[in-house]
Amino acid sequence: MTDLLPSGHRRISSLKMQGIVKQFPGVLAVNRVDFDVSSGEIHALLGENGAGKSTLMKMLYGLYQPDGGQILINDQEVQIKSPHDAIRQGIGMIHQHFMLVPSLTVAENVALGMKSSRGWRLDLDVVSKRIHELSALYNLKVEPQIPVWQLAVGEQQRVEILRALYRGAALLILDEPTAVLTPQEVDDLIVILRKMAADGHALIFISHKLHEVLAISQRVTVLRDGQKVDTIPTSSATKASLAEMMVGRPVVLEYERPQAQQTGERLWLNDVSAISDRDELGLRNVSLSICGGEIVGVAGVSGNGQHELAQVIAGLRPVKTGVISINGQNVTGKSPSAMNKAGVSYVPEERMIDGVVKDFTVAENLVLQDHGRKPFSWAGLVMNFRAIIRACIAAIRAFEIKTPSPETAIKNLSGGNIQKLILARELARKPQVLIAAQPTRGVDIGASEYIHHRLLEERANGTAILLISEDLDEIRALSDRIVVMYEGRIVGEVARDAVSVRELGAMMAGTTLDKAEQTG
Repeated sequence: MTDLLPSGHRRISSLKMQGIVKQFPGVLAVNRVDFDVSSGEIHALLGENGAGKSTLMKMLYGLYQPDGGQILINDQEVQIKSPHDAIRQGIGMIHQHFMLVPSLTVAENVALGMKSSRGWRLDLDVVSKRIHELSALYNLKVEPQIPVWQLAVGEQQRVEILRALYRGAALLILDEPTAVLTPQEVDDLIVILRKMAADGHALIFISHKLHEVLAISQRVTVLRDGQKVDTIPTSSATKASLAEMMVGRPVVLEYERPQAQQTGERLWLNDVSAISDRDELGLRNVSLSICGGEIVGVAGVSGNGQHELAQVIAGLRPVKTGVISINGQNVTGKSPSAMNKAGVSYVPEERMIDGVVKDFTVAENLVLQDHGRKPFSWAGLVMNFRAIIRACIAAIRAFEIKTPSPETAIKNLSGGNIQKLILARELARKPQVLIAAQPTRGVDIGASEYIHHRLLEERANGTAILLISEDLDEIRALSDRIVVMYEGRIVGEVARDAVSVRELGAMMAGTTLDKAEQTG
């Protein structure tokens, strides 16, 4: 094995982070953590939200400066004071949210911020040639002249990887790289990462999807509360053991789902269409029904109409055509308040934008929609603060919300606890229909487990639940039926036990499994 990678850049044979400390005001985010990765290795980094993994990696990439400890590359201490320093040392980072300019081509995005080989003149032909070479080497199929906005999500991620490789990355940090991919795109990415490792790259793989961690990595390091729990060979780990290391207690990963007593049809959509935020048809002739005591899961890659579907049912987006009924009552075009009164509750996907007012207290957020009703006010004019605090304390206890007090600003709570508060508020009205959009996005495994149990309890209580999620494990674990959305349409409906992840992935990509395998 030579000292050079196939890309011509120098190899990082080893990276070590020793005794790393990072403190923010009032929070010891990383407490004397050791971490290492070697050339040819895929090392997974796991931990709940707030465990310290993102902070640790931001120090490696120069976005934060450590308060203690040292970083060694090939056994020599280095100072990484900026991302420019990190890139110069051969470290690249693929962020969960892509850092691409949509209006520029692939070649222009790769060249952005780099010096041209021709001085003041552009050398996009040279860049394009190198992109073709890297594409062929790692099977990163993408055309340099195509604008990024025309690419699928998986192709955009390839551009991010190509850009890092073009800049000489010998070590790649991948932050939740599969979060927005179909199962087939995940399979393709795993092949690419294995090829990169085989060619001598060192890879750090951050993910909350335990089956992917087990499938791709050689070692796993788990952080909890800013400290390292352990580093173990992946071969000796299971999903259950990793989850317990992350949370500090056994975690239920598979749920008992007793047969629910389904009641009559609660929610009915007939030929519903709606305009998206981009002023185009985002929801196209969707027909759907859900009975009480049933969870219908909506699978699909982000941006295929799920957001518009949730909002039209919640009354937050106008219906262009079609009819929406709740318990047989036509509610098409009704306001959010009227939809609430009709029995609809909504857990939005963007909790900090649509779910809470971040500068309000926990108690104030709990009564956002009901502050004008008894017992929280008298005649809708005078607030009954005692009743509000009593209700908030009861919700905190019932939903295990970790907060210093009901008077704490909601923005100071973790994502999982904010989500629990939203769920408490929406379930307090005892809804007929519950829309749960990405209910566990960005929350840790412990909070996810709790939220899943509450949704199954609501199902048992006879609520009709529309579960919108990009996490296929979540969809398959909770749903009675699954519908798949593609380009604003429902392109298929299946029973949860009658479909594989690969079949769902093919439908999410707008094709069938047979066609996907033929073209693959």
